[in-house]
Amino acid sequence: MEELFREQPGVIDTEVGYAGGENDHPTYENHPGHAESLEIFYDPSQTNVGTLLDYFFQIHDPTTMNRQGNDIGSSYRSTIFFEDAETASAAKQAVDRNQQYWKSPIVTSIEPLTTFWPAEDYHQDYLRKHPGGYTCHYERSR
Repeated sequence: MEELFREQPGVIDTEVGYAGGENDHPTYENHPGHAESLEIFYDPSQTNVGTLLDYFFQIHDPTTMNRQGNDIGSSYRSTIFFEDAETASAAKQAVDRNQQYWKSPIVTSIEPLTTFWPAEDYHQDYLRKHPGGYTCHYERSR
């Protein structure tokens, strides 16, 4: 997912990590309740939260509870973490706006962000390090 977002206009950088869970300093082996997440750094003069959220709904399946492709469990839930009321509102609007593209209901949760914990180095830039590696994220036609 991070590679796809990096190609979007206005996106400066991304970082994979964990959010929404029970422990501090989670790791891949120990992240109870955390969702595998992506932090996106962008230039607001070139893009906005709504555009990024619309792209989010285009590159992953928001209709499967606790699952993305072959990955199953709450770590793979479809979630938007927000830091403020404006982003929470934008997330709700994006769910409504993007439902038309999916036959099943969108189950994406919208959760307050408490802490984003960066993932281990070996998780960063995964597909750059492993060309042809497994991913379930791709652009779906609209």
